[in-house]
Amino acid sequence: MKLIVLAAGKGERLRPLTNDRPKCMVEYKKKPIIDYIIKCAKDCKIKDIAVVGGYKKKILQSYLKDRNIVFYKNNNYNKTNMVATLFCAEDFMDDDLVISYADIVYKKDILKKLINNKNDFSLIIDRKWKDLWTQRMDDPLKDAETLKIKKKYIIEIGKKPKSYNDIHGQYIGLIKISKNILKKVITIYKKLDRNDEYDNQNFNNMYMTTFIQRIINNSIKAKPIFVDGGWVEIDSIKDLSSKMI
Repeated sequence: MKLIVLAAGKGERLRPLTNDRPKCMVEYKKKPIIDYIIKCAKDCKIKDIAVVGGYKKKILQSYLKDRNIVFYKNNNYNKTNMVATLFCAEDFMDDDLVISYADIVYKKDILKKLINNKNDFSLIIDRKWKDLWTQRMDDPLKDAETLKIKKKYIIEIGKKPKSYNDIHGQYIGLIKISKNILKKVITIYKKLDRNDEYDNQNFNNMYMTTFIQRIINNSIKAKPIFVDGGWVEIDSIKDLSSKMI
């Protein structure tokens, strides 16, 4: 089992805290976000960890030195999004793989649940997402995305919801892909048209949820692994006061 942490983002909404450090090094409860993620992985016996840096990458690389972590760089971080960041670490993808956003803090039990499930493609989905969204914003529906489940598998993700009925939970930014299908997932990415648009984004700025939908559309079943809170997203100054639920 390997872990890739996507840590290339600027964290514009966390300024001025990100003026001199990458988003993942902002402190939540007096500890950098990245430290929670790495400790959680090691507590779950994941030894092979890679981090993909971008914004302030030298600061992050220096901070992580001597931790036995493979460091990759997205040198085009300011012109790309998470999917492009992920594939900067393509040569690390040769085993069962967990992919984690770098702006989330989650309990060890959540990662264990993801690791221990036997599905080839699975995502952590929070059924109590509205509790966290209510802490963070006045209108949870405005910021949420669709997540529709049919016959125990995700069939739609990442669209703009018309009502709460379109939201069977929220994807938190944690994915597991088994080595059984990893080559197929990589092939799906490589065959995408670089000149096409993806949910109104160009290829390099494709959202992760858009890519997940493409994987689903290529007959790979996406299993929701349900949790009820136990995590936070740190995307703005206000989020720093969010409580783990």
